[in-house]
Amino acid sequence: MTSPSSDPSSAPGSRSLTRTKDIETVLHQNDDTAGEEQGLRRNLTARDLIGFGVGIVIGTGIFTLTGTSAKNFAGPAVVVSFLLAGLVSLLAALCYAELAAAVPTAGSSYTYAYTTIGEIFAWIIAWDLILEFALGAAVVARGWSGYLQEAFGLSETFFGEGSVVNLGAVGIALVLGIVAAVGIRESKLVTLLLVVIKVSVCLFVIGVGAFFVKVANYSPFVPPSRPAPDAASATGLQQPLWQFVTGITPTSFGVTGVLVAAAIVFFAYSGFEAVANLGEETREPGRDMPRGLIGTLALCTALYVGVCLVLTGMVHFSRLSEGAPLSDAFSQVGLGWAGILIGVAAVAGLSSVILVDIIAMGRIGFALTRDGLLPAWVGRVSPRFRTPMRITLATTAAVCLLGAFVPLTTLAEMVSIGTLFAFLVVSIAVAVLRRTKPAMKRPFRTPWVPLLPIVSALTCIALMSSLAVETWLRFLVWLALGLAVYVGYGRRHSRLAPGNLVATGYGKRVDTGG
Repeated sequence: MTSPSSDPSSAPGSRSLTRTKDIETVLHQNDDTAGEEQGLRRNLTARDLIGFGVGIVIGTGIFTLTGTSAKNFAGPAVVVSFLLAGLVSLLAALCYAELAAAVPTAGSSYTYAYTTIGEIFAWIIAWDLILEFALGAAVVARGWSGYLQEAFGLSETFFGEGSVVNLGAVGIALVLGIVAAVGIRESKLVTLLLVVIKVSVCLFVIGVGAFFVKVANYSPFVPPSRPAPDAASATGLQQPLWQFVTGITPTSFGVTGVLVAAAIVFFAYSGFEAVANLGEETREPGRDMPRGLIGTLALCTALYVGVCLVLTGMVHFSRLSEGAPLSDAFSQVGLGWAGILIGVAAVAGLSSVILVDIIAMGRIGFALTRDGLLPAWVGRVSPRFRTPMRITLATTAAVCLLGAFVPLTTLAEMVSIGTLFAFLVVSIAVAVLRRTKPAMKRPFRTPWVPLLPIVSALTCIALMSSLAVETWLRFLVWLALGLAVYVGYGRRHSRLAPGNLVATGYGKRVDTGG
């Protein structure tokens, strides 16, 4: 526990913004409450973590981005784009694995930042992750509603992107939010069932589609470079940041197109970091967290590469559908019935993404309330279900509202910028902790530190620069709102604030008159 003499919160002025939480305090809290009513129940194994990870990663990316990226940017070389995006994610995963194994906590990158670079940065990360998961869940809920409307011919007034009030999005978010609130065990079973369904269909696509692959469709593997189809219209705030700064006109295909596609398909990997939020609910986090994180990426990357190879081999990339590339490709080769199976997989895949997003938001909120940055009653753990029920239901309500009324197409890039920003902070945290806490117990050690974390951070910055200027502006506005909440409430009520004592255990603050 942090001693009064070394408590950085005692520093006046701006130094209090960078006060850090002692790692031993975090670990002591986790150990003390592992079996208490206030603690989260440890039910998860490495296999369960991989199930959650695959549940959130395999979704809209494999069902839509494959066709869009191949047709408009990379051609058959979209396989390379997925490999590059997977490599960036793997670098971040190796950094996450060290911290998640050493500091198994519900706060994930929020807590890692809190113990390394300071409270204000930890708050920014948490605020960023709330945006990422809430927006991601709402976007996917609307996509789920669209698949349902198309499959069953439901009313466009209440289902699909053109709806007045998207009841389909509200319904699926509400049902899965209740599942998340009832318990991690129930969530685990539902997620694993959905994962089995969609992984089976991915294997079906690879196994059956392989018989219809034509080698001629792979030529040229990297199509010659040409001006991007939207280069003329992408002006002002709609330009990628790097284009806005350099004035260079982007191109499709060629090496540049492959790199642009890598930035786009990175969305397909977003969300795997939600696994790190389950550290306090993992039986043996030192062993299982690295296996869960790296296993998730390995399995998802293998499926993505396999599907891309088959898809671009079955149909020439210029004839791929942007809306439903997998089912359309099977229709083009005379297997229209396969589209039904793929549609089922899409619904199952999107459902599991929503569920894991909601679970992740609840755990981040729980960590914030435990540290006093949000009111304690918001994150109180249900004595019956042993989950942060109130914060889970509150975030579910927010997802329902967003899914019901807000068209989120233009905001989809914010999911990527939020994810990359979190990856950036975690990469920095690994290098900082190796220097400031060299004796800390590390069940898993990221290789080649500080080189690997530096490379990870630089690749995250490179991909962030490919996002539109307007996305950066929206992101900055959201962060400004978060800073207002922190200054208005969190800074004064933090358990590290002057006048507050950090007591062992969750939710026990002693007010000394400050």
